[in-house]
Amino acid sequence: MQTCYIFSAADGLPEKLEIKKGDLVIAADLGFENAGKLGVKPDIVLGDFDSLGYEPSGIEIIKHPVRKDDTDTLLAIKVGLGKGYKKFVIYGGTGGRLDHTIANIQSLAFLAENNAFGILKGDKYCVTAIKNRSVSFCEKARGNVSVFAFEKVSGVSISGLLYELENAELSPCFPLGVSNEFIGKKSEISVKNGTLIFIMTEMKKQLV
Repeated sequence: MQTCYIFSAADGLPEKLEIKKGDLVIAADLGFENAGKLGVKPDIVLGDFDSLGYEPSGIEIIKHPVRKDDTDTLLAIKVGLGKGYKKFVIYGGTGGRLDHTIANIQSLAFLAENNAFGILKGDKYCVTAIKNRSVSFCEKARGNVSVFAFEKVSGVSISGLLYELENAELSPCFPLGVSNEFIGKKSEISVKNGTLIFIMTEMKKQLV
């Protein structure tokens, strides 16, 4: 599946990134400098450019006013969705201001709401969201995974992890799903009704 890569302004960059034919790279404002640290030239740079301080040349620019409802990262997501992309990987979206990190997690839920799948990469963890679906992990996955209800959800099942659930209801007011563990088995997390957010320690091999 072709991937839309989005670079934001905070932490969480990989050591290197291989862009394949058909992938789309969008830099959100100061994320342009983060992309440059990896030697990646974005296809599109967008935002209000209050953080970057200038408009790059030789690249497609989408400029927005400073006073707007959407964050620069969400604007980039909407561009990717408009171009037909369904898989998104966001770098530089964690570790800075907590409010922006929470906004980027909400943006993952926006992707799930629009039948797309996004991963927010941090330095030592990654975050994703699913709605009315399941996600599988290979038996080589190691570390912790925490599952949080973005809203009141039902039909939550967890199999192949240290702590399992079957057809449970979860509430955003009670963190029942915090700090589960991969135990060397093929595993699955699913939800029938609603959106789940889960946070995983960063691994090279996790999703099947």
